[in-house]
Amino acid sequence: MSELTHFDASGAAHMVDVSDKAVTSRVATATGWVKMAQETFDMITSGEAKKGDVIGVARLAGIMGAKKTPDLIPLCHPLPLSRVNVDITPNENGLRVVAEVRTSGRTGVEMEALTAVSVACLTLYDMLKAVQKDMEVY
Repeated sequence: MSELTHFDASGAAHMVDVSDKAVTSRVATATGWVKMAQETFDMITSGEAKKGDVIGVARLAGIMGAKKTPDLIPLCHPLPLSRVNVDITPNENGLRVVAEVRTSGRTGVEMEALTAVSVACLTLYDMLKAVQKDMEVY
């Protein structure tokens, strides 16, 4: 089993030292879904949501979430992100959210991609909860 890297020999949490790693191109993709009733789905896709462009707002929230990851996850390195793409597409049960994050650096951008998807999904829920409270986020 691999050693947990965010703890030192005494068990104290610390930020991993990546200074000896080479700077390389890094990319990570994460996916999430917001499952909803057909009526809620139809309202969004027809543009009839009272809060406006729900998908556009969630896309922007996901991008902002990726950029704020080190403020939310205590041991994440602040990274110069070169690209954050959040794609929100309709599927048979609701909306599929895919985030792709890129950087050139010494550590990966997995947490940024996961944060982007999480924030986008939570924004969709927040903007639609007045219409449907039993949506599922996964």
